[in-house]
Amino acid sequence: IEEGEEKESTTLSQLERIGFNKGLIKKEISLYAIQLKKANRELSSLNKSIPELEAKLGEEKQSIEKILITTYKFGKFNFLQFMLQAENIGALISENKNLTLLAQYQGKIISSYMENLDQLETAEKELQTKKKEASRLIKNAEKKRKELQAQERKNRTLITEIKKNKKLHLQTLEELKVRAQQLLILIEKLLKEDISLPINLIPLYEKKGKLPWPIEGKVTTEFGLQRHPQFKTTTMNNGIEISPRKNYVIVRAIHPGKVVYSDYFQGYGNLIIVDHGMSYYSLYGHCSDILVKKGDLVKAEHPIALVGDIGSLEGDSVYFEIRFKTKPLNPLQWLK
Repeated sequence: IEEGEEKESTTLSQLERIGFNKGLIKKEISLYAIQLKKANRELSSLNKSIPELEAKLGEEKQSIEKILITTYKFGKFNFLQFMLQAENIGALISENKNLTLLAQYQGKIISSYMENLDQLETAEKELQTKKKEASRLIKNAEKKRKELQAQERKNRTLITEIKKNKKLHLQTLEELKVRAQQLLILIEKLLKEDISLPINLIPLYEKKGKLPWPIEGKVTTEFGLQRHPQFKTTTMNNGIEISPRKNYVIVRAIHPGKVVYSDYFQGYGNLIIVDHGMSYYSLYGHCSDILVKKGDLVKAEHPIALVGDIGSLEGDSVYFEIRFKTKPLNPLQWLK
């Protein structure tokens, strides 16, 4: 029983921990994908350069073979005999220059052959190294994907337990009430702060019913008093939960304002609060990554976070609130 009570008392904390773990694993998988892409580009480049080097070496090898055959045919060069056979000093200088140029040309061919041969050996070694690196990255990414799947299974199991176990459900509700109270205290603190906002800022109330959604999707948890169909409990929701449409991951500000909170907040995961002036605020929770910092000025539809499930009982979702001072307002009456 004690183990069960310990488990129940930390269920929401476990959900948040799982959410953070999933976020870290996803980042690692993304990093492996970037590294693998880079390794594959380098492999492609090596696979292209190696045949080119081999072709160049083949040509240079033929030239060297011709040089060796010529040298073999004419034997060792006798400079004294060459001088005696020259008709005059002009011919001697001219022939000597030609021989020097020939020797330089032959030397360049041999030098180029040796250099390209060394490049080929280096490229072949590098190719093998890159193949091993790509293989390692694929294995590591697959390992991380399995870890992610395990975390997701754990997350689903915990959420199912909360929804089906009445005692655990009631305890979770109490914990959520405590965290909602802590959020209220934070907003009261923000109201006391002297926040400077642009003078030409359009009041939020003028946009009531016309505000853009923080993310496109379906409302899975509605605002206000909600009755549980199985346990008959009543819950007061100060905001709504939005499950995003497929491939929609960016959370956006609904109206211009200043970011006054941008950090982890227990019960809400990564939380962003935007002050829109005249004591109006919008809140965005359960985010996986925060894209803005406290003090940033944002415009309407400015990207502020990435959707996540940290602290969520609904999977990937955005917890969204609009408040006037400390009073929660029904977001559906404000969004277009």
